[in-house]
Amino acid sequence: MAEKDLSELFVDTLKDIYYAEKQIYKSLPKMAKAANSDQLRAAFEKHHHETESQIERLEKIFELIGKPARGKKCDAIEGILDEGKE
Repeated sequence: MAEKDLSELFVDTLKDIYYAEKQIYKSLPKMAKAANSDQLRAAFEKHHHETESQIERLEKIFELIGKPARGKKCDAIEGILDEGKE
């Protein structure tokens, strides 16, 4: 029974991470556009590409465990992104 619980926790955590990465991926171009310096803009653009790779890795993990790559809304990342909008 504990093994099943750990498996569910693993998948649930993957869903949280997947959701967060997808939300960050969507927000980074807006942040780059709003950046006041070229250095900051470049950092956001670089992070955008890195996040895309992270999403691809997560999708491979979902595939390996035979689960659909679906995110689960994470209030923590929503709060962080709301602060970024300011």
